[in-house]
Amino acid sequence: MTGRSLFQQTLKGENHSGRPPLWVMRQAGRYLPEYRELKTKHSFVEMVKTPELATEVTLQPLRRFELDAAIVFSDILVIPEAMGQPYDFRNGGGIEMTTKLTQDDDIEKLSESGIEDKLSYVSETLKILREELGENHALLGFCGSPWTLACYMIEGGSADGFPKALAWAKNRPASFQRILEKITSALIEYIRMQAKCGVDALQIFDSWHNLCPPEHLWDYSLRWIAQIIENVPKDLSLIVYANSTVDGLSEIVRTGTTALGVHHQASLEQARKLYPCPLVLQGNLNPEVMETHADHVVMETTKILDSMKNDPAHIMNLGHGIRPNAKIECMEALVSTVRSYKD
Repeated sequence: MTGRSLFQQTLKGENHSGRPPLWVMRQAGRYLPEYRELKTKHSFVEMVKTPELATEVTLQPLRRFELDAAIVFSDILVIPEAMGQPYDFRNGGGIEMTTKLTQDDDIEKLSESGIEDKLSYVSETLKILREELGENHALLGFCGSPWTLACYMIEGGSADGFPKALAWAKNRPASFQRILEKITSALIEYIRMQAKCGVDALQIFDSWHNLCPPEHLWDYSLRWIAQIIENVPKDLSLIVYANSTVDGLSEIVRTGTTALGVHHQASLEQARKLYPCPLVLQGNLNPEVMETHADHVVMETTKILDSMKNDPAHIMNLGHGIRPNAKIECMEALVSTVRSYKD
């Protein structure tokens, strides 16, 4: 069975192969020496915007490891840029937007139209990848959630707790809704574009989900994800990832998502008891394990695989993105453990 067919069966809750499909969030990146070498010649944004370079970075992990899926090399901030807010990265780390939203006039300057044309470099990358991967590997797209993107757009980049975004949401609810409406409209066009390019699934990263006040979680974040899901192709599988407790996942289920990305601080086994098949669960090895040693990775990975035995709708993944200090031998141990696993 190819990686693509294994992935497709799992997304339908029909995987009876004896092992889950495997991909890793941020599986291309700084833990790979070949990526670091490429980064000495090109900026991150340049690589994202150059289809040949984005394709190369996407394929680097697949040349080293027997993964079942490739996730396109891109960034969630391509949407704010397409709407009129370019992004870059600070020298000391973190995101820096060239502008920030401070007043209502700034919102009206945001353009949610022509997203497909503005992000043609992403569609070109996806088309190249779909051809390169064929039936051997699944292809995954992604985007940020409206709430997460709004946080960056209001703060003007990375910020602890995103206090300006939270204050705007609380004190100026009408204009905050207008921001989310515009972002949602842009995302719908973007996801439709990715679907046309042949992605097998798309992950929505609600990265700052846990910053939402519980009483406003639906209004600030999840209702907009639900609106996206309602307006993209029905045959496109969607994975919503958020840092949430097991009980909190019930609100994400309300969005109508195909799959839940489960954070490593939540119990995958408990989540399955509460949310039965055919809902797909993805996760959830702690990324810190990837910075230890191979034997420890084998042990922790096997625990997760054993806890999800005979589950036809489980995708093996980390509970968050792989970090720059991850070790190659740990990634190799993860892949070999999953691929050799039998229920």
